[in-house]
Amino acid sequence: MADGLEQLQERIARGNATVGVVGLGYVGLPLAVEVARSGFKVIGCDISEPVCAGINAGKSHVEDVPAETLAGYVKQGLITATTDFARLKDCDVISICVPTPLNKTKDPDLSYVVSAAESCRAGLRVGQVIILESTTYPGTTREVLLPIFESTGLKVGVDFGLCFSPERVDPGNPVWQTRNTPKVIGGITKRCNAAAMALYSKVFDTLVPVESPEAAELVKVYENTFRMINIALANELAQACDKLGLDVWGVIEAAATKPFGFMKFTPGPGLGGHCIPLDPHYLSWKMRTLHFKTRMIELASEINAEMPAYVVQKASDALNERTKPLKGSKVLVLGVAYKKNIGDLRESPALDIINLLQVKGAVVSYHDPHCPEIKDDGHTPIKGLPMKSVPLTDATLRAADLVVIVTDHAEIDYKRVLREAPLVLDSRGVLRGSGNGKLVGLSGVTKD
Repeated sequence: MADGLEQLQERIARGNATVGVVGLGYVGLPLAVEVARSGFKVIGCDISEPVCAGINAGKSHVEDVPAETLAGYVKQGLITATTDFARLKDCDVISICVPTPLNKTKDPDLSYVVSAAESCRAGLRVGQVIILESTTYPGTTREVLLPIFESTGLKVGVDFGLCFSPERVDPGNPVWQTRNTPKVIGGITKRCNAAAMALYSKVFDTLVPVESPEAAELVKVYENTFRMINIALANELAQACDKLGLDVWGVIEAAATKPFGFMKFTPGPGLGGHCIPLDPHYLSWKMRTLHFKTRMIELASEINAEMPAYVVQKASDALNERTKPLKGSKVLVLGVAYKKNIGDLRESPALDIINLLQVKGAVVSYHDPHCPEIKDDGHTPIKGLPMKSVPLTDATLRAADLVVIVTDHAEIDYKRVLREAPLVLDSRGVLRGSGNGKLVGLSGVTKD
């Protein structure tokens, strides 16, 4: 007689398995839509009643999920959202997609993961597979989740499966999305992996199985550590070019012509988003428990964290050269999202830049077509919240003493910005080659 995992694979093959998604944010909701697109029923669980109500009404709160697409699957009965986590007992495969923030000392906060695991454990039965997708340190799946589930008396790899499969979501990316981004997966046992892959092979174009959940966990934090360190190098290069009187963008563009042994990274005002500023610290924390110091991560984090202050100092210097102090000056910040063409404010360096400008006495306003308002969430140190985006009119540009380009949204006409504003600080290099005496870059005055 087939055991629980064998029976599960048979249900998946017949197309009548039910999939649970815990956490319906920027990772969970796109996953739920792709699972539904593959023909499986999805029960989405989230602690937010408004989020669940919105989804059940066919309304998407995630930019990468079109409302019309979501509404179609809801209408077909393929996606249902609920705050009742007891319904997870009805799911055959459960993907956990909850936040994994850092606390004030940059240690991992796994409270959301543990809470989700406890909800799964309450209804754990023979023939289920649990897949953790939340970014975390190597060892979490085996050391934290496995004891919770095995406390039921069920046997991993026989009665139920347990895997780690890191999310690789890049918000706003028009090419690489949930389905076509290769999906790494590592199970506690080979049979765990096989059971999870039976479902995910129908949801994702490419699967990348690895030897263990620890390997899969390390894949995720290494990917983002790689980016964080190389961005730090580009940021340090920008400061070096400033001392040398060179254009950092020109140096990087020339270096990028080398067809081998070089990968292009560019400087900016600092790191943002949930992944790159945070994920490397999961690895740092884990390695500290093993008495190993991740020196590259610590140094790169320090360099990147200094960039907002560097941008504000450049702003102050630019105004001083025109015999105007930063204190009392009107500064217009262009773009507050952490990356271009999206409305995500998580860990955005723009928030630090606005705060530092205010601390130095500047009168700050902002424009962002994707972020109409910066709300007071209890963590943002900006004064005068909520702060609303101002219209980007010629009059607005002319009234500013300085315009600081922080996020390079495609909708903004930067040549108009340069034409109308009295002084522009470009932290993204979008105006390189268009410069004159009133354009300042990360590495000094940019001239034609």
